Amino acid sequence: MNQDRRGFLKTTSLLAGASLLNPFSEVSAGQAYVPQQKNLRMKLRYRPYTLELRHVFTIATSSRTTTPVMLTEIEYDGVIGYGEASMPPYLGESQEGAAAFLAKVNLEKYDNPFEMETILTDIDAIATGNPAAKAAVDIALHDLVGKLMNQPWYNIWGFKKNATPYTSFTIGIDKEDVVRQKTKEAAEYKVLKVKLGRDTDKMMIETIRSVTDKPITVDVNQGWKDRSFALDMIHWLKEKGVVFVEQPMPKEQIEDMAWLTERSPLPTFGDEGVQRLADVKKAHGVYNGINIKLMKCTGMREAHKMLTLARALDMKVMLGCMTETSCAISAASHLSPMVDYADLDGALLISNDLYDGTKVVDGKVTLTDRPGIGIKKV
Repeated sequence: MNQDRRGFLKTTSLLAGASLLNPFSEVSAGQAYVPQQKNLRMKLRYRPYTLELRHVFTIATSSRTTTPVMLTEIEYDGVIGYGEASMPPYLGESQEGAAAFLAKVNLEKYDNPFEMETILTDIDAIATGNPAAKAAVDIALHDLVGKLMNQPWYNIWGFKKNATPYTSFTIGIDKEDVVRQKTKEAAEYKVLKVKLGRDTDKMMIETIRSVTDKPITVDVNQGWKDRSFALDMIHWLKEKGVVFVEQPMPKEQIEDMAWLTERSPLPTFGDEGVQRLADVKKAHGVYNGINIKLMKCTGMREAHKMLTLARALDMKVMLGCMTETSCAISAASHLSPMVDYADLDGALLISNDLYDGTKVVDGKVTLTDRPGIGIKKV
């Protein structure tokens, strides 16, 4: 094995949960980051931003036209990593809360950004909760380290770039004419995700079926409270060409949910019921699969661990999102070659994206060759 090959392997052999490379080790020129100065420290910056949605977005429990986010930057030796916290109000986080949490994050005490496991574990321990704010730091740190290595994260993780899935496009609860319009606007997408959980469920599906016969997935957002009703609805949905059902019942109704999953003719996925790594094992036997979202689980580091554990438990894996810019969407997309389903349309639902990153081409998640999470400012 020649010297260049040895250097490349040293640079790219990162594994989730393992110690990361020391960036100061000697490898071939051009293959590893070499700091330009001594005693460097990372600097964290953050600012609020508001996403403007293209349509009113309605789910079983709420409606909104905007989403508050917090944008982050981590700078080290002139290199900047970008991150984002998306905080739909119904999840309980806010820009004020994110700012208060981020004010407690002191990255200047770390002299090596490659010590990601230590850094992110420390940040998680600052306070309970605040998963989106934590994700904003996690994403920016991953972007920074990927740029220092000059590698995209799908390469660092060892995933195949072109093995990405098609993403679904979400249609929120609305009036019949608006649902029909939204369905027509989603013509380029191969799979539709439909929000259910109100008394208009059958109208939503029948309206979409009047326009297209594409595969449909549904997200009930805990809207069905009675398990027998839920089972009857799932049988009806199967007849309408639905592929799977996401969070059909309240997350607290664990026994009802397990009963439903055992009898359901369609796979069930936990979303609100599966937030972080500790929830994955608990979800085994309650749901057929899990929906991983960076904003729920504190970012890319824990999302990768959740994916690995779910696979070990033989569970299906879906990769989801909130309404987000291409920053957070691109970060999540690096995991997408290893999942069964993707719902990464968050940036497509907004009108004021700040970044260029992962694209959806003919309905398929399409990764860039850029290092880090693969974005640039626009």
